[in-house]
Amino acid sequence: MPEACFQCVLTVAESKRLIAKGVARMPEVKWAMREGMMAVATGSTNAYVLEELLGHPIDKTQYLTGRIQPQGKGRAEALPVRGVPDVVFRRGEPVKGLTVIESVKQMKAGDIVIKGANALDYAAGVVGILVGDPMGGTVGATFPPCTARKCHFIVPVGLEKQVSSDLFEARRLVTALGPAAEEAGLATIMPIVPDRIVTEIEALELLTRVQATQLAAGGIDGAEGAVWLVVSGDEEAVAQARQLIEQVQGEPPFTQAPRPKAVPT
Repeated sequence: MPEACFQCVLTVAESKRLIAKGVARMPEVKWAMREGMMAVATGSTNAYVLEELLGHPIDKTQYLTGRIQPQGKGRAEALPVRGVPDVVFRRGEPVKGLTVIESVKQMKAGDIVIKGANALDYAAGVVGILVGDPMGGTVGATFPPCTARKCHFIVPVGLEKQVSSDLFEARRLVTALGPAAEEAGLATIMPIVPDRIVTEIEALELLTRVQATQLAAGGIDGAEGAVWLVVSGDEEAVAQARQLIEQVQGEPPFTQAPRPKAVPT
């Protein structure tokens, strides 16, 4: 039986920060930053990962590809688009001019691609990535060669993205719609089984060796999409986890975070 426990609520931004810290602590990531290559694809959660790896803040709003924002009346103003290059590390140093897709051609066993997701079937260990590019986008260009080259494909994703549908069935549904889906401009979902999925649960285990269980989700006043976790373990680990949670709590919402002018590299 665990000696101690507590519960906490994490907003979406707080979860992203926690997950990023967990990814940076992974043994595979430490090895790649020391001796190999690691590519960090664009995405909101990956922008936090990139900050943890670089050790300094970036303008996270510019390290994005797809942008899912509110639709209809009162929708959010679209974020300005500015070209920020992909960040690929070789032995811990960013490689200028090398894209994530091109970097995979140079990777060897043990190297890493970090890619975010739009949907999560946690129990099945499956993530889904929205794809609009007819050639499969970043995931289509990186996941198969990563598998063939025995590289790690790591997906940091918050529990907020859990979905009720079977992701393989969802893909089949869009495909079955055929021309109608094409005319409507529907994106499709690409389900994959990555090497590692890192949610708040895995991040807490990596960082403090506690056990975390999701108890509930959602809320109001900024807690929309939040997760409610029960954390348990020995007293020392739980104390460390509590301190870590207090550290990430207060992380500003993604679009309200400071925006340094410097590019990530």
